[in-house]
Amino acid sequence: MIKAFGDRPWRDDELLECAMVVPETSDTATFTFRAPSGAWFDYKPGQFITLDLPVPGGNVQRTYTISSSPSRPLSISVTVKAQADSIGTRWMLDHLRPGMRIRGYGPAGIFSFVEHEAPKYLFISAGSGITPMMSMTTWAWDSGEMPDIVFVHAARSPREIIFRQRLEGMADRVPGLQLRFTVEEGDPFRTWHGYQGRLSQIMLGLMAPDYLEREVFCCGPEPFMQAVRDMLIALGYDMDHYHQESFGAPIRTEAEAPVLDDVIPDEDTRAEITFASSGVTAKCHETDTVLAVAKANGLNIPSGCTFGLCGTCKIRKTSGEVHMVHNGGISDEDIEEGYILACCSNPIGAVSVEV
Repeated sequence: MIKAFGDRPWRDDELLECAMVVPETSDTATFTFRAPSGAWFDYKPGQFITLDLPVPGGNVQRTYTISSSPSRPLSISVTVKAQADSIGTRWMLDHLRPGMRIRGYGPAGIFSFVEHEAPKYLFISAGSGITPMMSMTTWAWDSGEMPDIVFVHAARSPREIIFRQRLEGMADRVPGLQLRFTVEEGDPFRTWHGYQGRLSQIMLGLMAPDYLEREVFCCGPEPFMQAVRDMLIALGYDMDHYHQESFGAPIRTEAEAPVLDDVIPDEDTRAEITFASSGVTAKCHETDTVLAVAKANGLNIPSGCTFGLCGTCKIRKTSGEVHMVHNGGISDEDIEEGYILACCSNPIGAVSVEV
């Protein structure tokens, strides 16, 4: 029998007992644990815990962000989504049931908005990267002083938005929580009124027009977080106010945090573009776009929107590197074949294009 409330916080020398399993989507579930002693859980919203899972062939350790909030300390929850190569998560979904006990280590981690107080926040997540955002949002709700949060989440389809009903229930009651969902594909059996398509600069500007004033927290697959960083850098955001957590390697301490080696075009750094078909080579700055340099040198590249949406200015790059942040006007296949959009491509060093 689990005690109602203990006289000390839980320590990881005590086993966790699975108390509840709640399906969230077709391949996602929330596992709630309690301490048999009745100990309560003390952690920061956004932190993670490591579980020791007895899979066939030997135990494995898997790290999961805590999706519950320390404002509800009698239990602790993780919400897990099975991937194609899942071992530990697959075992949890197939075998972990109420009453079973496993060992856990932690909690730990530095990804928490309580470490970065601000009047306004922008949460950006994709897939199961929503879990630390749910923890922080619940903490804010339970505090009774909900700050100004714009909550942006990307999912494959509406039915795969984890915690959707819970978040909408909170957003219905307080003006401080604004939900902005985008999906890759709609639901064939229910009309979707939210955003549709890959998250882009234009979409982000519509979702949170005052993004420059917000403290940003981001979690999702690395390609998604890289795209978000590229968007924010291109939009002139102060990246000192950007924080991210990774699926693969949650960070335990500031010393472990990786240095984000993002390409940031520098207006003081010189570059050079060779327009091969026209026989023109032009000196420029990294902050100049290929389209602007072409026009300055009397060359015509057909263009339309000038912010990477219409695709009119697509040209082939034959050598060198550019930093391109587009809004959906070019496909991944075209990029792999060497095409760029001249309106939103900045030359890094020496570049040659077929113009």
